[in-house]
Amino acid sequence: MSSSPTRVTVLAAVTLAVATALSGCAQVEQWTGAAPAAPSSPTAASPDPELTPVPTTPSVPTPAPAPTTPSATPTPSSSPSTSPTLTPSPTPTKPRTTMRYGDSGKDVLALQRRLTDLGYWLGEPDGSFGSLTQQAVFALQKAAGISRDGVVGPRSKKALADGVRPRNQLSGNGVEIDLDRQLLMVVRGGSPAIILNTSTGSGEEYTSSAGRPAIATTPRGSFTVFRQVDGQDDSKLGVLWRPKYFHRGWAVHGSPSIPPYPASHGCARVSNSAMDMLWSGGWLPIGTRVLVR
Repeated sequence: MSSSPTRVTVLAAVTLAVATALSGCAQVEQWTGAAPAAPSSPTAASPDPELTPVPTTPSVPTPAPAPTTPSATPTPSSSPSTSPTLTPSPTPTKPRTTMRYGDSGKDVLALQRRLTDLGYWLGEPDGSFGSLTQQAVFALQKAAGISRDGVVGPRSKKALADGVRPRNQLSGNGVEIDLDRQLLMVVRGGSPAIILNTSTGSGEEYTSSAGRPAIATTPRGSFTVFRQVDGQDDSKLGVLWRPKYFHRGWAVHGSPSIPPYPASHGCARVSNSAMDMLWSGGWLPIGTRVLVR
């Protein structure tokens, strides 16, 4: 009976030794890379992640990130502003300070009336700057001793404002032709009543109606109207409109061309309209004195 406890003790010791030995073998297999024993049941603890084999199924490619949806708040654009471009205001046109051929209006009408008051004939003032007004401006400029361009600028306006009129030498009544200033004046009572632009002998050489060389001059002196032709008078030297002859073949006559400088063969040219006025007004009847100086 005394031996039973002893046997039990020995058996327990043997069992403990066997368990210890088995435990040490399992640890050695794990260190040497041996696979551990399969779990005894599905409820066993999960294996170590480092020892879980990698799946051989190819991984599914990760899709590219979807474009970012624009923000609802508009981003300021770098494009130019769409606000309307301001158009620069046009530079104000400077008012004209001159009057010339072709102009019209109230200023021209005032000019014509002033010229008429001073005796520079231009027909009836009508507000249109035509050839007769230009002839009157030529006459004014000649009387004032300024540029003969037919344009009413500051100097011509000053002459108008100053009331410039040419001085005559003829006393009483008659016609005076001033060769230096190229003016023809109808004198009444010792004063110019009508002042006209005229063009006399150019001083150039030409062939006379007799076929001989001659110089285009207008003779100076005191003469008298002795013959007249009421109409067109043709000659070898040109056409004379309603001429009033005062010395041999020299006459005061109408012409379509009366420049502000000497240009004739020797006669004193005035416009055709001015010649008609001299006839209709009875300003140069036969016997009228003509002073050329």
